[in-house]
Amino acid sequence: MKINLTQLTQYPVPVRLGCFILALILLWLPLAAPIYWLVQDTNLESILTMVILYAEFIFLLNIWGKKVYQQPGIFNHYGLEFTRLNGVDMLKGLAIGLISVLVLFSLEGLFGWLVWQQPQILLVKIVLEGLLVSLGVGFAEELLFRGWLLDELQRDYKLNIALWINAILFALAHFIKPLEAIIHTLPQFPALVLLGLTQVWGKRWRRGRLGLPIGLHSGLVWGYYIINVGQLTKYSGQVPDWVTGVNNNPLQGVMGVFFMGILAWWIGNKQLNIKKYESEAM
Repeated sequence: MKINLTQLTQYPVPVRLGCFILALILLWLPLAAPIYWLVQDTNLESILTMVILYAEFIFLLNIWGKKVYQQPGIFNHYGLEFTRLNGVDMLKGLAIGLISVLVLFSLEGLFGWLVWQQPQILLVKIVLEGLLVSLGVGFAEELLFRGWLLDELQRDYKLNIALWINAILFALAHFIKPLEAIIHTLPQFPALVLLGLTQVWGKRWRRGRLGLPIGLHSGLVWGYYIINVGQLTKYSGQVPDWVTGVNNNPLQGVMGVFFMGILAWWIGNKQLNIKKYESEAM
């Protein structure tokens, strides 16, 4: 019996999301289960299963676009354009993210809240390694949240409602972990919501392209990776850790939330100015 997948468009977004996620899990489990059973190294296990999951996610997106929405170019629709303009956007975002992290840590060093240290490993290796990791994380999370998920939400809801749901779901997704770990990392929730808002505004500022959100996300991860893995800083203890970041995570501190707020305000204003310009030009 032939299934007409276009009928899914008649269902509300929670049903569509549920169907997509269920299909993804059913595709992933037969390949992931043997890895969990046979691979002893937990890091290798995690890498292999996540690579498979994301490869199948991209494969399923292609089918989803063609069979459900009759859109063979679904990745372009999500904003994943392989154009010079999108590439420039990505580089700008990468620079903004990296500089934001460096400014945050530099200010804390200036205030005497941390001291800079000599790297214990080759810094060039950390920088290059961090760049690759951060680009992978930025690409994966932005295609998922600001590509597929945001598109699904905007098909059913007004733009502002889709914006807030997307940002909150993005933040909540970082707490899919044991209860003890959730409690441990809960202070980062406000900063993650702000980052989610920033990324949606960034995409709208760049007229639906994903280059800036991918670059900005990658830049933030890259900057923190260099400093954290390179052990470039040590907190002085002059202020409580809720100021600089609980568990040495800047997203779990007042300063991190403050900086994310500034970034959100700046990019949000850029997006508003574009909307205002376009409405006046009409």
